[in-house]
Amino acid sequence: MSLADYLAKNYLTADSDKKSKKRKRKHKDGGLKIDDDDISGWNKGADEDDDDAPTIAGMTLSSKKSKKKSKHAEDAAWKTVGVAAPSHATQLAADEAAADAIIASAASDRKQDAENEDEAPAVEDTEGVFMESGVRAGLQTAEQLAAVMKKKQDEETKKAAQVAKEGGAGETIYRDASGRIINVAMKRAEARKKAEEEERKKLEKERAARGDVQNAEAARRKQQLQDAKGLTIVRYADDAELNDELKEQGRWNDPAAGFLRKKKAGRSITGKPLYQGAFQPNRYGIRPGHRWDGVDRGNGFESEWFSSRNRKANIEKLQYQWQTDE
Repeated sequence: MSLADYLAKNYLTADSDKKSKKRKRKHKDGGLKIDDDDISGWNKGADEDDDDAPTIAGMTLSSKKSKKKSKHAEDAAWKTVGVAAPSHATQLAADEAAADAIIASAASDRKQDAENEDEAPAVEDTEGVFMESGVRAGLQTAEQLAAVMKKKQDEETKKAAQVAKEGGAGETIYRDASGRIINVAMKRAEARKKAEEEERKKLEKERAARGDVQNAEAARRKQQLQDAKGLTIVRYADDAELNDELKEQGRWNDPAAGFLRKKKAGRSITGKPLYQGAFQPNRYGIRPGHRWDGVDRGNGFESEWFSSRNRKANIEKLQYQWQTDE
């Protein structure tokens, strides 16, 4: 709605002829002048040529000389400038309706696209996708697969031949944090030396954990292995070294051991002196030292051990006799 239409609708409603006549009568009787022909109503009592009078845009004022005009002439006095604007409420309603239609159409399209996307099968393009083995991904025929594998094998063979022609791969160069080249041979020698040192310390620790007699026996067996390198495969009964070795073995239940065995000088394998008197035997056949006073300070376990073994052997012997005595 333009400004001219708004003013004409709310403020410039034309009065009837009777009203105009009555007002004119009052003008005649009381001397009051009411100019109904002044459409604007702003310049009452003002001069037509007054520069300070307000100006109304979009309309043309009629002349004051006209005393009476018809309704048609009064409406013709208004002059519309430009294109008449539509009503504000009508335009707003039309815009809202158009916006709602656009939103509904977009929502419908999105819903339809989502349904089509869910129902449609997922198709992936595997034209340029290759697996780790070099074979193209996707469905292939046996001929295509065989051709790809043959091509890969030919490339690997060609690379191997090229490397062999160039003299093979060179030795890897290792560097430390500062960028200096590490001598691999020296590092390997150091690592080998360190391993040997650790092995030696381990053997010394094990040797220290054993007793002197065990260490002496281990040394003796080692020496025997060294001497066995020069011996013959077969050893006969007249072998003097073998006979002397057998004579030196001690057997506690051998009655002729005192005649065959050479008397020792009273020293152990380690070279320490031994006790020469009588003593109770033990499981290991170890003689007491030369400073022993002859008093058994044990808990009697050795005696019980020998008694248990003898009792077990006697029971087995009696059982055998009872089974065969018929």
